[in-house]
Amino acid sequence: MDFWEKPLDCSRKSRFCLLPVLLFVTIHATAAEVVRYSDFGAVGDGKTDDFAALAKAHAHANEKELPVVAENGATYYIGGADRTIPILTSTDFGKARFVIDDTRIENHRAHVFEVRSRHRKVRLKGVEALKRGQKRIAGKVPGPCLILARDDTTKRFIRRGKNRNSGSSQTDVFLVDAFGRVDERTPIIWDFKELSRLEAFPIDKKELVIRGGHFTTIARSKKSTSYHARGISIRRSNVRVEGLQHHIQGEGKEGPPYRGFISISLCSNVILKDVVVTGRKTYYKIGNAGKRVPMGSYGISISSAIDVALVDVTQSHDIMDRKRWGIIGTNFCKNLLYDGCELSRFDAHQGVTNATIRNSTIGYMAVKLTGFGTFLMEDTTVQGRQLISLRQDYGSTWNGEIMIRDCTLKYTGGGGVPAVISGFNDGQHDFGYVCYLPTRVVIDGLRIEDGERGKAYEGPVVFGAINPDFKPGAKLPHPQVMPRQVAWRRVETTSGKPLRLSDQPAMHAGTEVLSQ
Repeated sequence: MDFWEKPLDCSRKSRFCLLPVLLFVTIHATAAEVVRYSDFGAVGDGKTDDFAALAKAHAHANEKELPVVAENGATYYIGGADRTIPILTSTDFGKARFVIDDTRIENHRAHVFEVRSRHRKVRLKGVEALKRGQKRIAGKVPGPCLILARDDTTKRFIRRGKNRNSGSSQTDVFLVDAFGRVDERTPIIWDFKELSRLEAFPIDKKELVIRGGHFTTIARSKKSTSYHARGISIRRSNVRVEGLQHHIQGEGKEGPPYRGFISISLCSNVILKDVVVTGRKTYYKIGNAGKRVPMGSYGISISSAIDVALVDVTQSHDIMDRKRWGIIGTNFCKNLLYDGCELSRFDAHQGVTNATIRNSTIGYMAVKLTGFGTFLMEDTTVQGRQLISLRQDYGSTWNGEIMIRDCTLKYTGGGGVPAVISGFNDGQHDFGYVCYLPTRVVIDGLRIEDGERGKAYEGPVVFGAINPDFKPGAKLPHPQVMPRQVAWRRVETTSGKPLRLSDQPAMHAGTEVLSQ
């Protein structure tokens, strides 16, 4: 088998490659078989608070297992009541508009809508421990499930820097079948000596579709450091959201951070297609280190979820707009996909296992990674100082392979040498795990637009200055594991300078280099 065409779990051969051609699911029903908001008192004039009427309509639809259809041309005003509307049936928001007024809210933690499963989570018994790579769990499960495991006695992702903290409880999610066999695409990544929480979330067989809708949030201008919800939460597996738009009005000089207008958690197989989101204005606070830091504020957030795909998802504003925070944040996920997206960043905070970006354009916050497994980027353009940034606050670690195919780095300057992979780890901090540079990097087709940079410029590098103070033989308290192999071919630079491994050859003395 050709070295450059090694099959990957996240390659074109993955299940996700069929997503762009999946048939669109519509709600086919007669008038008597659907629920309309107007039947429950919704006015839809953009002024009358229709929150309660929308809740009644969905409650009836949930009970009778009927789809919901919004009236085209209506504008539903949603006030600040402490209420969340459960969605258990497919819903066609169509061409209706929804105005979510956050200027006066009773509970900032509450979402407006929550897509829920009819299945209840199950606390698993009879399992005392889990092992990394374990193939089967002993506990009885009610069928195919997403499993959440947590150990509160072990801390991982002990953050460094201005937002430093004492870490998060060791957490993992994975899929099992009805016999408790672990899906090989979602391997267990930690040893669990203690299980503070072990829960099974049954997988819904039937797809639930959320279609259309033009949502506008009237932003809260009150200063706050508390994260706000007030969007759509998805906590059910097998969900498709298609054609939805979210916009923001009224952001002021001060305001709160938001968790994400679309928040996905504790579920699998969720597809966002042809969705338009808007980045939040960046506000600041004093961080744990006593210094001013930006508060991350998201259009989409994904946590403890598996097989989540963003297909043809775009932003309503410029992906290079530095006044707005990066569009997405993720934690504890597996098998994430961007396909045909144009977004300001891809970001894996506290670890992703396997991710793919293809046919996409990434803006000023670039691609930020922490995690495991295989990361594949192909036919994608990144506008920044590096193609991939391994997050410094979590140890600049990727325990696995990075594969790059037919991509472009449009170097935006700002100092430093253009790098394929950047990061920082001086070996002085305990992040709660051993940190790795990717064990193997394969670059097959890369254009670096580095322009004219003066006579002293020697050309771009695969690895940036990960540890500028590295000294051969020095004993570090928390050394980083170096790559085993790096290979590249078909690399073009506009400067004409060749791609090099690093400006720190001693640091990578044990790395095998193959280039053509």
